[in-house]
Amino acid sequence: SRIVSSGRVAITTKTGKSRAMARNKLRGLYAVTPDCADGSRLLADVEGALTGGCRIVQYRDNTSTKPEQLRRAKALRDLTLHFSATLLINDDLALAALVGADGVHLGQDDGNLIAARAILGPDKILGASCYADLALAAAAHAAGADYVAFGAVYPSPTKPQAMRAGTELFARAKAELGATTCAIGGITLDNAPPLLAAGADLLAVITDLFGAPDIAARASQFQKLFERATP
Repeated sequence: SRIVSSGRVAITTKTGKSRAMARNKLRGLYAVTPDCADGSRLLADVEGALTGGCRIVQYRDNTSTKPEQLRRAKALRDLTLHFSATLLINDDLALAALVGADGVHLGQDDGNLIAARAILGPDKILGASCYADLALAAAAHAAGADYVAFGAVYPSPTKPQAMRAGTELFARAKAELGATTCAIGGITLDNAPPLLAAGADLLAVITDLFGAPDIAARASQFQKLFERATP
């Protein structure tokens, strides 16, 4: 179940049409990188996820120095291009531009979405954290976000204090906004199916993917959930 088969979204003369193309191709396992002291191991782990069929990766790094982040992001760009996969950068438009990433994901306090869309142009992907707030999702969608992320949907080891987001948000975001939706927070292979049934297009996973004994096999198992689910 490939999310972006070419790693790029086609440029069109109409921004709305281009955004619709991006949203239509955003579906599947969304691998979000964990904090990792060993850059080589991080690359090997991401390669495992891509080998297992994951086709969208978010580089998220809260611990490395800026020069190290640049080195890792460049290496991840090369790796994702090799697999015809999409690379998004968490909370850093400048880094995304430097490495030629396919887009960015921004939190509520990480930059203005309208400005980000203007900087990215119509062919790049813009994702937005909307926590448990449909009003935030509506604003993000109107500002040009290609997908809106709700979470934590389950207790999260990465953000244990995060507000819980109900599964009804996915159905409402689709029905009321026509938005592509992403679920994040404590997602495992076992608890993922109800999220797909509720309407989540993307499952953003950190621990249950990168903490698995066989990352490629776990990525493949997640992708199979999407193959069995009805879009």
